[in-house]
Amino acid sequence: MLRIAFLLLVLANAGYYLWNHGQLQALGLAPPSQTEPERLGQQVRPEALSLLSVDNAPPPSSATPATAPASPAAPATPAAPAAPASGEEPAAPARPEKAAGQPTSCLVATGIEDRHAEALRRGLIAQVASDQWDLSSTHQPGRWMVYMGKFPDAEFLERKRSELRARKIDFDRAGGALEPGLSLGRFSSEEAATRELTNVARQGVRTARVVQERPDITLYTLRLPQATPALRSQVESMGGKAFEGKPFRPC
Repeated sequence: MLRIAFLLLVLANAGYYLWNHGQLQALGLAPPSQTEPERLGQQVRPEALSLLSVDNAPPPSSATPATAPASPAAPATPAAPAAPASGEEPAAPARPEKAAGQPTSCLVATGIEDRHAEALRRGLIAQVASDQWDLSSTHQPGRWMVYMGKFPDAEFLERKRSELRARKIDFDRAGGALEPGLSLGRFSSEEAATRELTNVARQGVRTARVVQERPDITLYTLRLPQATPALRSQVESMGGKAFEGKPFRPC
């Protein structure tokens, strides 16, 4: 088998050699000739070549478009603010802080009458932060007195005092619009005052009577826990007559 393969290889090499050297041209089997006229016709003729000057050079083809000018860069779009995370409420605006450098102190005004308190409260709600003031009420029940007077003069007043001392009955100045006069006791109800009047009558006092010294009233107290001079001036101007005779004092 190897001998046959070797013999075929020798025959193939011999055939290629004969074809390559034109030995088989009579049989129509020959390699292409390098001197054929067609190949010579395709050669470049160097004598026909000419060099063109720069001035005679043809203009560049208009088919190639000129490079378009670079378009101006688009302005940067500002980034949108980040949205709050789901479930989170937007932060409330910060409350303005107190003016720098102003000292603060706790101030209180007492005895504000009911007729002025409502207007004062409306002004505070409209103009002052709720954590900077407190308006509280205090109810004072009426007060009743067992009273002797008014006396015509100081001599008559002194004579009545002597009579009461002799009967060992306690007394005091009536005060206010009831002067000159004497108080034999002050009570929170008219009934209690009437019982005391009956008691002193048994002890020989005939000219005493029961009077109402003070009606039921509701008074208000305004407290400014951290008042600056500016806040104090603002509230005093707002309150007007509410603070007449009732100035602010330290807490």
